[in-house]
Amino acid sequence: MDAYTGFAKVYDLFMDDIPYEEWCCRVTELLREQGVRDGLVLDLGCGTGKLTRLLAAQGYDMIGVDMSGEMLEVAMEENPDGSILYLQQDMREFELYGTVQAIVSICDSMNYLMEYEDLVQVFRLADNYLDPGGVFLFDMNTLYKYQELLGEQTIGENREEGSFIWENYYDEEQQINQYDLTLFVREADNRYRKYEETHFQRAYEVEQVKKAVSEAGLELVAIYDGWTGQKPREDSERLCFVTREKKKKIS
Repeated sequence: MDAYTGFAKVYDLFMDDIPYEEWCCRVTELLREQGVRDGLVLDLGCGTGKLTRLLAAQGYDMIGVDMSGEMLEVAMEENPDGSILYLQQDMREFELYGTVQAIVSICDSMNYLMEYEDLVQVFRLADNYLDPGGVFLFDMNTLYKYQELLGEQTIGENREEGSFIWENYYDEEQQINQYDLTLFVREADNRYRKYEETHFQRAYEVEQVKKAVSEAGLELVAIYDGWTGQKPREDSERLCFVTREKKKKIS
């Protein structure tokens, strides 16, 4: 799980096609459907904190966790009053000061978990830190997306603030997609600095995710086609999973 470094500086610029406001509306709707209308909510893999801030504006007390210090620097710059608590932690080992009413994770953060055992571990931690009956919402890129849309494709974009070349290599046998990023980011002196990063994401079949949810002790409530609220399709590019903590026994 490589941390974002150079890309953090231009992440929001190049990810401006992600409909964060629309996703926030759907996340909020799902949380409220499950009875979570306020209280502490953890954004796991929060990145630069765009969703974190949007959920805070909906009245939730937000905590953001990400392993990239560079991404969190951007998030904290956008949170000058310190109303959101940001923690630099690996999601496989995250620790909180207490339990939360809900955990959310968007933008395929779960796909960065290379091993099935890591997926189960993150789900177990989520179960551990959820209030009784708490909700865990997360999305994942689908096998279809890696096989048919991303694999062996090269994506490039050039803007005044920076440019990138995003090369994808998909291993069918291991179901792992390798992203090779070459970035040119404009510095304060108007010169462009080159960064190179490599990221890996793994495709998980739906049955594997269901099994991991069950192994972790969570209850699967629903699966949707991304954040649309519609049923999954064979060509769904992203799936949203709604899970719940099974009411811990309070001693």
